[in-house]
Amino acid sequence: MTDILKHITERLQSSITEANFEGANIVLYTDNENFFKEGESKIKSLVDEIKKRIELRADQKILHEQEKAKAEIQKIVPQEAELTNIIFDYHRSIVIVEAKRPGMVIGKQGSILDEIKKTTLWTPQVQRSPAIKSQITESIREVLYANNNYRRKFLNEIGEKIYKGWNPEKVEEWVRLTLLGSAREVGRSCLLLQTPNSKVLLDCGINVAGHGKDKFPYFDIPEFNIQQLDAVILSHAHLDHVGLLPYLYKMGFKGPTYMTAPTMDVAALLCLDFIGVAYKQAATPLYSSKDIKEMVKHTVCLNFNEVTDIAPDIRVTFYNSGHALGSAMVHFNIGNGLHNFLYSADYKYTRTRLLDPAVASFPRIESVLTESTYGAKTDILPPRIESEEKMIEIINKTIERGGKILIPELGLGRAQETMLIIEDAIAAGKMKKIPVYIDGMIWDINAIHTAYPDFLSNKIRASIFQDQNPFVSEIFSRVGSPQERRKVVEGGPCVVLATSGMLVGGASVEYFREFAGNEKNSIMFVCYQGVGSLGRQVQEGLKDTKMIFEGHEENVKINLEVHTIAGLSAHAGRNEIISFFNNIRPKPKRIMINHGEVSKCLDLASALYKLNHVETNVPRVLETLRLR
Repeated sequence: MTDILKHITERLQSSITEANFEGANIVLYTDNENFFKEGESKIKSLVDEIKKRIELRADQKILHEQEKAKAEIQKIVPQEAELTNIIFDYHRSIVIVEAKRPGMVIGKQGSILDEIKKTTLWTPQVQRSPAIKSQITESIREVLYANNNYRRKFLNEIGEKIYKGWNPEKVEEWVRLTLLGSAREVGRSCLLLQTPNSKVLLDCGINVAGHGKDKFPYFDIPEFNIQQLDAVILSHAHLDHVGLLPYLYKMGFKGPTYMTAPTMDVAALLCLDFIGVAYKQAATPLYSSKDIKEMVKHTVCLNFNEVTDIAPDIRVTFYNSGHALGSAMVHFNIGNGLHNFLYSADYKYTRTRLLDPAVASFPRIESVLTESTYGAKTDILPPRIESEEKMIEIINKTIERGGKILIPELGLGRAQETMLIIEDAIAAGKMKKIPVYIDGMIWDINAIHTAYPDFLSNKIRASIFQDQNPFVSEIFSRVGSPQERRKVVEGGPCVVLATSGMLVGGASVEYFREFAGNEKNSIMFVCYQGVGSLGRQVQEGLKDTKMIFEGHEENVKINLEVHTIAGLSAHAGRNEIISFFNNIRPKPKRIMINHGEVSKCLDLASALYKLNHVETNVPRVLETLRLR
């Protein structure tokens, strides 16, 4: 099937100067200006014939000079679009147009994009400028564009590997799934999916609350060989799913990692923060910023509902999981319909302020691997409105007695949800307008949210489009230095949102040490606390602990009020998981459970078996399941 390029060029004869792969897609280059402008009908007939995406671009020889093209684009695009940058990817004949209002760059039915293409001969791609300036987003785009010649070769190599073994008539003999982590535990999500032709890793996380060998996935097994790995799939950017991914590139992996665009930005940010936390704890980081750059260079971004081949016998589709910005359920079509497997990763099956609920309708499914973070029969989450009212009540009472409230947050998803609740409560008069401080990486992740409103709920997306962005509200103040942090500690009553969410490093630990001794203060847990984490210990009644401060160990008394708000989790509660499997279409023949403490996994497996009358499994770490 590698002759597919030869077949296409022969069909189009002399019109094509070059034909390459970009991952599973095919890109054709032409130096015939008329064919470039008017050859779409011939391209479409080829697409219908071979059932693969084909894109036609202008050969570099006929592209307008970059400064001239830039001036032409500025003339074509309406001023109301507010252009912020125009970047030329010369090696791929692409121009990236960044604007605050990208819809006005696209035009009705793509009319302005068509005009740019026909006038300059460059192929335009549109990106939204973040409403909040984001250094990380800019740095990531610089990494991609600075290596665009490498990227072109890399994407072509992916395509060559996919099509080299592509045979729609071949029937595979087996499909196996090995759990390298996240089995009967929360943390270090990492699974190895194997067929006779392919090896794909699903997530590559760490257990931030773990110690020793329990912190990392098991890679020292015979079937795992980094040189034989075809691809990595990243479901979302929380550290228990992405924290070890740059380490793969440090160890020599050169293959692609597939994820959504916002996941790429957040993953890079969280991994950089992970390095920073290691230095603060006087530990040697597992990897460097250079390894994170390698991860970004080898990222292939997919949209929701976009079907793409990632190996000769594996095709994937991402679906919204409702868990965090850009988070995805991953549907695998293996062996040209031989087996269809859904990796749910983390999901939320109800609408939140930030995101729409997880998708529950798929083309075909034989087996599902579901999370069970809150899978026990006791994990019945209260209605969100009750949880929000409880949060507001605790904040009000703490402020009234002159205290401070610390809310340790996951920087991705949970923190933004809390901000929306507080902003709405103050606007509605349910809370006084009090100082709300944002510390850690939350502010940068807010910026990434504003760059990708299409991944957010309808309400928040509409607010951002109408210049009523809740993340830039004057209610919130960013804390960006130790001096500013000291002012917060020494100041009056306030709310502090800080990472990390489990008190295992980051700014939240520093605030906790300062706030813990004062009984007027409160700490409010709104996300899962991993077994062994300081957050879990405080949640379970710890009264004093030893903490390191400026190189010295000191004893910290815990006198502040401790609260847990269960109903605001970004994970599906027990009822949501049951409801998801009641509504999932089509019905799977097998359900496997991971990403939960042992008792929760077993409890959920029993319930799903009784309700659905299908095989259920609760695999252990290093256990291999044959899916087909």
